[in-house]
Parts: sequence; structure tokens; C-alpha cells
Amino acid sequence: MTSFDTSPQLNVWRALLALAVVFVMLATTGWTALRHHRGATPLQASISAWEHGSIAGHRLPAADSSPARLARFFTSLDDRQRAVLAHRYPLAVGNMNGAPVELRYRANRVALDEAREVERKRMHDTRLTPDGQREAGRRMHRFESMMRTDRHILAFDPEGSGRAAEVFGDLSGAERISVVVPGVDTDLLTFQRTNRKYSAPVGMAESLYAAERAADPTTRTAVIAWADYTSPNGLGIDSATAMRAAEGAVRLNALLRALPGGSPISLFCHSYGSVLCGVAASELPARVADIAVAGSPGMRVEKASQLGTSARVWAMRDADDWVQDVPYLEVGGLGHGEDPVSSVFGARVLSAREAKGHGGYFEPGTDSVANFAEIGVGAYGSVRCADDAGACRAGLSDSASAGRA
Repeated sequence: MTSFDTSPQLNVWRALLALAVVFVMLATTGWTALRHHRGATPLQASISAWEHGSIAGHRLPAADSSPARLARFFTSLDDRQRAVLAHRYPLAVGNMNGAPVELRYRANRVALDEAREVERKRMHDTRLTPDGQREAGRRMHRFESMMRTDRHILAFDPEGSGRAAEVFGDLSGAERISVVVPGVDTDLLTFQRTNRKYSAPVGMAESLYAAERAADPTTRTAVIAWADYTSPNGLGIDSATAMRAAEGAVRLNALLRALPGGSPISLFCHSYGSVLCGVAASELPARVADIAVAGSPGMRVEKASQLGTSARVWAMRDADDWVQDVPYLEVGGLGHGEDPVSSVFGARVLSAREAKGHGGYFEPGTDSVANFAEIGVGAYGSVRCADDAGACRAGLSDSASAGRA
């Protein structure tokens, strides 16, 4: 299947740009109208139940309360009460920015168990086609894998193709936090892969976490595989516009504002994920120190200075990455703007030597993942630049880890 994570049919992408006005009209009228005639999702039903619920005779706070308000609420409860809420409203609590991290892990394990049973029944539902039954089986096994006690699922939504986020390391005790933001064709079934492991969010985060520990064993780090947005499906109108990125940017910023502690955060945004990070940039919390993009089709601006963030902006692209052939322009809402590795854009351009094409930036042993790791631990003076002059390190040193330069 053609997608932003495999070799594309670039003439199709160019055709989308050429037909900008037609596509935008369709996307904003008839196409979108078809997407909203749906009943309540499992997550919406859980949130609704929460809104009408109580604990110890007291009403529960609104699920969309500020993270600080929700954190205070959960702190006021004892362990038994928190456990009751996690089991009674697992999807609501498991996706609640402001709920304690460990409680979200517990709630999502309950939600995954419930979703697994739904798929187990669908496997034998004769109303489904054989392909539908097989997909139910794949989802059932995926949920079962995600339920393992050594996994820490920070977000989970089984609706449609699904969304998820997973944590590697101790998020609450981390001195540095990294967030991996993936590109198109990301869903619950592609959240992790056996083949091409490091092109999937879980493999990306695992590799980055290992590289960070190797780069600086003394710094406590945590890495989040963040696939908690509805990504575009393949090469088409959604991947050529910022619609999915705009929706995802709201979700990403909500997560970042709710992360525990005050440790610096670095974003590592791959392919269409870099479009999302570009859209999110102006609203990022101040603790976001870095935005690093790889294989980017653009960040919706012409220059890094237009992103509206004080975070350092880094960019890299492998010499064999097909994305370099995508038209770096924006016409009628289609396309994503200037090439982030171009000199006019103004990012700090990193080496991606030995990266494995468009999907291989997180492969162990590559300059790309090593550079990501140095950024993740704040060792800015150790990154390897795309040029020999060290331009990407200008004005930076390891001491920048405590602030911005």
C-alpha cells in the first residue's frame, strides 16, 4: 500500500496539489458531512458515565477539567477510591490528562481487557466477512499484547482504527522526557510491528529509549510512543492537508500540558508527524525544549522562526529518503510549505547517515537515532551535524540542557 511511510506515487501527490481548490471544497463540504453521523463511541460512553458518576457521595469533576484540577481531585482520594474509578470508568480515566500516570496505566489495562473480549466475540460473528473476522483476531491479539504487566499504556481508544500511547521508563521521575510523534498509517494494528520494527511507534520509542540510556546512563529519561491521534490513511487528501495535523496538535498539546513534573520535553516528529508538530508549535508549553523532525514533508511554515515557539528546531533527512521529491510548497491548503532541511528554513540540520530510507530514522546504530538521543538527554554539544562545519551546534553546549539557547 502506498503511504508516507513507503515509496509513494509522487505524481498522485502533485495532482492533489494541482487540484487544490476542488479537493478543499470536497473536504470541507460533502466528505466531512459523511463523517459525523455516528453514535457514541466507547470512550464517549465512558466519559458520559463519568460525568454522571460519584464517589463517596460526591459528584465527579468534569472530565475536561484542567489537568491541575483533576490532579487535585485524584490526590484527595485514597488508593481504594482511585482503583474503583479506574475499574468503573476505565476509558475515561485511562485517557484523562491530569489523572495519575500509574492510575492511567491500570485503567487502560482494564479497558484493553474489555476491548479484547469484544474482539474475541467478533472473531466468531457470522455477520462479519472472513476478512472482518481475521481483523478482529488481529485486534484481539494486539490488545492482549498491550495488556502485559511490563507495558505502560498511557492512552487507549479502540474506536475505529484506534489510538494509543505507551511509555518507556519512569515518566513521573524522569529528568528528560521525549515524545515520538509518528506519521501516516498509524493505528492500533501498526502501533508496533515485527517486520520493519523501527518504523512503528513502539519500535521507534524503544530504540530511542535505549539510545538515550547509552548516551547518558546517569540521566533518568522517559520516552512516549505517542500515536494518540487519527493519522491520515495513506497517500491522499488527508496527508496533503493539515486537517489531521490540526486535530492531532490539540491532542498533543493537551498531553504535554498534563505531563508530570517540570522536566524538559523533546519532540521527535517523523514524516506527517512533523506537520502535526509544526501546527502544534505555537501552543507548546514552555517546557518543550526541542522539536526535531525527520523525513518531513514540511511544517506548514516557510521558516522555523514562524513556528511561534522558543524551542530549538532540528531537522534531518536521509539521502535516500523519497520525501525529498515531494513538492515543498503550499497551494490552496494542500502541501506543507518549505523543506525543513533547506538553508532558508533555518533549522539546525543534523546528520542522518546510515538511516534506512524514509522509515529508518530510528534504526539502532544510525546517526539519526544517535542524534535524537543526544538531544533527548540534553547533550547538544555532542550532536553530529549534516555538514562538517558543525553549524547545527552553533551557540549550543551540553549546558543548554537546563534551558534554551
